Amino acid sequence: MSSFNRRSFCLAALAALAACGFTPVYGPDGAGTALQGQVLVDEPITRDAYLLTRELETRLGRANPGRYGLSYAITMFVESIAISQDNVTTRYNLLGGVTYALRDLDTQAVVASGKVDNFTGYSASGTTVATQAAEKDARERLMNIMAEQIVTRLIVAAPSFGP
Repeated sequence: MSSFNRRSFCLAALAALAACGFTPVYGPDGAGTALQGQVLVDEPITRDAYLLTRELETRLGRANPGRYGLSYAITMFVESIAISQDNVTTRYNLLGGVTYALRDLDTQAVVASGKVDNFTGYSASGTTVATQAAEKDARERLMNIMAEQIVTRLIVAAPSFGP
């Protein structure tokens, strides 16, 4: 019979986390709630920008007016990664990057900035319509991924510029 007791282990782990100053991000007074409804994202001008803005507002809430303004610039690049013997591309990688800056709207000072990069792939082995649908879906997935990365970095940086 094992002397390992999960309850004791979990209680010890919780005590250790509490001792190191751990606070849940979305708990009371957490960094995640400090930004909720406080970030005014720049208006989108492209479909990719719309998808990114939609995801950012879903995660951070829509602010009007907000305490902070979030500006961004999106770069996208399509790369062929699989070519058949007939010299036809059958798979693509969609590489994307977003450079962002969070600024205090009162002082216009940049309080957090950075760049996130990621990629998604899609198949081009079907019909033209299927390939276009796959690319559209890949772009949406990529914007979701990068929005999540941006929000994560903003939450991590929030204690340094918080209220």
